[in-house]
Amino acid sequence: MKQSKWNDLGVTTSLLGFGCMRFPKTSEGKIDEEQSAAMLQAARDAGVNYFDTAWFYHDGESENFLGRFLQRWPRDSYYLTTKMPCLENMTLERAKEVFETQCSKLQTDHFDFYMLHAMSGSRYQLFKDLGIVDYCQQLKEQGRIKYLGFSFHDDYNAFETILKDRDWDFCQIQYNYMDTDVQAGDRGYELCVQKNVPVIVMEPVKGGTHAILPDEAAAPLKALRPDDSMARWALRWVGSHPNVKMILSGMSSMAQVQDNLATFAEFEPLTEAETAALQQAKAILLSRVRNGCTGCRYCMPCPAGVDIPGTFSVWNNYGMYQNPEDARRRWNWLDKEEQPINCVQCGKCEGVCPQQLPIRAQLAQAQVELSAL
Repeated sequence: MKQSKWNDLGVTTSLLGFGCMRFPKTSEGKIDEEQSAAMLQAARDAGVNYFDTAWFYHDGESENFLGRFLQRWPRDSYYLTTKMPCLENMTLERAKEVFETQCSKLQTDHFDFYMLHAMSGSRYQLFKDLGIVDYCQQLKEQGRIKYLGFSFHDDYNAFETILKDRDWDFCQIQYNYMDTDVQAGDRGYELCVQKNVPVIVMEPVKGGTHAILPDEAAAPLKALRPDDSMARWALRWVGSHPNVKMILSGMSSMAQVQDNLATFAEFEPLTEAETAALQQAKAILLSRVRNGCTGCRYCMPCPAGVDIPGTFSVWNNYGMYQNPEDARRRWNWLDKEEQPINCVQCGKCEGVCPQQLPIRAQLAQAQVELSAL
């Protein structure tokens, strides 16, 4: 198993981390504990020693299950991570209750890595104003948190503000070969290099999207390595960045576990030719985008309640990957009231769109195509 040395922290982990948010489920929608335990054990036997969970995963049951499972191993033989959630009506007292509850659920007196979960610019400011950031720092000084960081979902400017606000032990960002200009992106990664802040990567396979590519996009990759999975290409791209110290994979089947373990058993950074092939695949995917919506949201709010950028995100994603199951899932995330069928053709959106898109006509196209999935 490929190992990773964490800059000045004096820590060595497996480069692959087990994300505990997509365990297989029973027919009742609960965690299939037998299958999940077998997957965790297989990962552990192959050298994975980093396990990541959170308050919200599996409707709050991930921490409970993982806490029970981990009792079979010595506590100093693995690294355990969870996160401080931002709950409705969050307060400092609530944050203290959450931390103690997490210790109880995970049956531990400390966390090796602990994060402020899903930070945006406004959410981080709230955590500061409430004293939650300082509280977590106090927990670190007490030894109940060994390394303190944050996970992130916002734009680059917010990321820069948070990263520069204090001396973080690490941060966690969404990063993959398609999302280099999304959220923290390449600029955020480079800022971490400059600040000597180790990076954990989530969504390296973009929620599984990059595990199945259209034949046209997969062709340049298959030409070089015909036996490699598309997921392996995505993981190798992320792991080719030296300051990425941990790559999380939310594995949901034993087949995914085995494929990932094979990737990291003898990890190979991308060669120059492989990087070029992946860029070619990316260009092919981008050429299949339905329209040029950048998600700037100048068109919002829509007077009729339509989620215009949300609709176009689903539509463009489907155009790129041609994955009906994934597109159907994303489409169903939108409330019926937010779908284009509710458009009243007022044209307000088109008057403010920087890309000058024919939004009304394209919303109608998206409605027809996505509703047919």
